[in-house]
Amino acid sequence: MRAIWKGAVSFGLVSIAVKLYSATEEKDIRFHQVHRTDGGRIKYQRTCSVDGEVVSYDDIAKGYDIGGGEMVILTDEDFADLPLTTSRAIDVLQFVPAEQIDPLLFAKAYYLEPEGQATKPYVLLRDALIESDRVAVVKIALRQREQLATLRVHDDVLVLNTMLWPDEVRTPDFGFLDDDIETRPAELAMAGSLIDSMAGSFKPDEFTDNYRAALQEVIDAKVEGREVVAPEETEEAPAAAVDLMAALKASVERAKQARGEAAPAKKATKKTTPAKATPAKKATKKSA
Repeated sequence: MRAIWKGAVSFGLVSIAVKLYSATEEKDIRFHQVHRTDGGRIKYQRTCSVDGEVVSYDDIAKGYDIGGGEMVILTDEDFADLPLTTSRAIDVLQFVPAEQIDPLLFAKAYYLEPEGQATKPYVLLRDALIESDRVAVVKIALRQREQLATLRVHDDVLVLNTMLWPDEVRTPDFGFLDDDIETRPAELAMAGSLIDSMAGSFKPDEFTDNYRAALQEVIDAKVEGREVVAPEETEEAPAAAVDLMAALKASVERAKQARGEAAPAKKATKKTTPAKATPAKKATKKSA
């Protein structure tokens, strides 16, 4: 991995030199836009919408649209005086319980590696976070932008999760929230049974991107010049349930079957027992 940022975690009067690495990577299959007839890459030119001339990268500036066709142009000097754009510190603001932070706020994850002689204070902060069962709320300047973030521990490594600012999270405004909708106790109990029947331990390795695998198979087949085998048809999504209780009961049975939990065998045994078995025994006694 290549470090994308270097700085220090400011923990009270303690400074911990660290390197920042992206903790995730996208696995999506990417495509280029090409000419259909010869496969040539499609190129784009930067042109001005006013005079139509091609503009070099050095002549491109950032503009803010204020409406009415007017644009405010900002230069590099305008950005140079903004606070924290060149800061190399991760400032710890406070320590809070992890459950108090809504996952909706999380954006991107980064690994922190100690640099130089910072291993001892790094391990100290890591162990203190584990012992206190808390996460650190911090501020960091990344890519010329101040961001809110958290520091937590994952696999004995400090992980920095950048966060959205509170005003960047939209408030849900849906009509059904104003409706007085009540769920019956029986429906709630059956939904709880469905949840119990589908309960398990989350193991990320058990889940795969089937679409990406199928797409990669198509690409490999194209490269090797062989026939593309169509993937198996997936089950269609069920229609909206009219009877909620019936749908819940059917879902519970289906979940049990998927987990290999067969229906009780006693009922099946009673149905398959011959009805005339007892009279046959009496006949045997008489003949004897």
